[in-house]
Order: sequence, then structure tokens, then C-alpha cells
Amino acid sequence: MSKQRPAEWRRGPMRLRRDAVPDSTTDQRLLDHRGPHDWVHTDPWRVMRIQSEFVEGFGGLAELGASVTIFGSARTSPDDPMYDAARRIAEGLCAAGYGVITGGGPGIMEAANRGASECGGVSVGLGIELPHEQTLNDWVDIGINFRYFFVRKTMFVKYSQGYIVMPGGFGTMDELFEALTLSQTGKITTFPIVLYGSEYWRGLVDWLRDTMLPAGMIAEEDLDRVHLCDDPEDAVRWFVAND
Repeated sequence: MSKQRPAEWRRGPMRLRRDAVPDSTTDQRLLDHRGPHDWVHTDPWRVMRIQSEFVEGFGGLAELGASVTIFGSARTSPDDPMYDAARRIAEGLCAAGYGVITGGGPGIMEAANRGASECGGVSVGLGIELPHEQTLNDWVDIGINFRYFFVRKTMFVKYSQGYIVMPGGFGTMDELFEALTLSQTGKITTFPIVLYGSEYWRGLVDWLRDTMLPAGMIAEEDLDRVHLCDDPEDAVRWFVAND
């Protein structure tokens, strides 16, 4: 004889009715060793993995001190002028007392980590698990690998005093516009953002000023949230002055 389901079921903050009412309690399912084990791949279980990544990130970076995140393309070669610029910027930040955080990969990230490590500063790499992604570069002294982009992005924002954004692709754009959005909406305060490489970024900045602004999609002061420059010393100097 089947047990009749109640008309309404409370499960924590959830209220379930009709066919949504389960035929067993949470404790029953926990203590019953029978049945499939695909529960380890379900969304509720993923919450635990997400929580563990936050705990690892917060614990590993809690005593980091003042730091700056440098973003840029993983495809930038060591003989590219931008590689040398990222390295020099990191050295300048190191001399000013800042640690340097990157995504931990090759290209611009490697250059920045290298500059920080070679000058005796703090060199941090926050990697991400991707199908075709690289391991942490050899110049990362403190490295953490993440499964989830949003956890990693939280660490960039939480432990950075601001961003220096070198030429890059979709990932670089993603981090840039998230920082701009958080700054615009007041979720973060006093967050300097340097766009390095005027030839690369000028089209974007012009579009913000000539298209977005007249359309009323952003305010005049939103354009002041970024500083465009081409000199490593200027990037460091402007950042330090506005931190």
C-alpha cells in the first residue's frame, strides 16, 4: 500500500505542492545506501564544491596585502613589446609596494608574474580549469586553480586595489567590463582601471564616448573610470595616485 503524500511539503525555505511533493524525506535519502550515485554531480552537491573554492581562495589570499591585477592576452609572445611593458609595469608596482595578481597563464600574465617575482615582490596566479588551457606559468609564486569563473573573478576583485588591463581578448574584456559595472553600481569603491596601449583601446574608448554616452546608456563620469596610457611609468604613477 503506497503512502499518501501530504498536500504541502516544506523543505527549508521551499514550499512544495502537488506533484512536487517528494515521496521520501531528506534524511531517508541520506541514510539509504541503495540507489544511484549520480547525486555527486547534481547542483546541490556542486554548492559544496563552490563553497570549498571560496574557502580556499579566501584562506590563501587573506594576508596578501595591497595588490594590483594585470590582465592581458595569453597569446602575447615574449618578443612582443606588450610583454616587456607588462613586465616593467609589474616591476614598478613591486617597487611601489604592491603585489601583482594575474590569471596565471602565459603571455601578458607570465610577463607580469615574471616582473613581480624577479624584483622580489609577491607574484600571484589565479588559474582556471579549461579544456585547452595551460598550467600556471613558472613565475607564479602563489598559485590557486579554480573550477568556476565566478569564484575566480570574485578573488580578482576582492584582493585587488584595481586593474591594469593590457591588450587581450574576450576574457580580458569580460574582466574589464565586470569591474566597470561593479564600480558604476557602487559595489566596489575607489577602483582605478588603467587601459594600457592606446592604439589597441582607442576604438573602444571612442565608441563609449561617441555612441554609448549620446545614447544615454552611460554617464559622463563613467568615462573617467578608466585611464588610457602608453608608458609603464605613467600606468604605475596614475594607479598609485588614484588608489
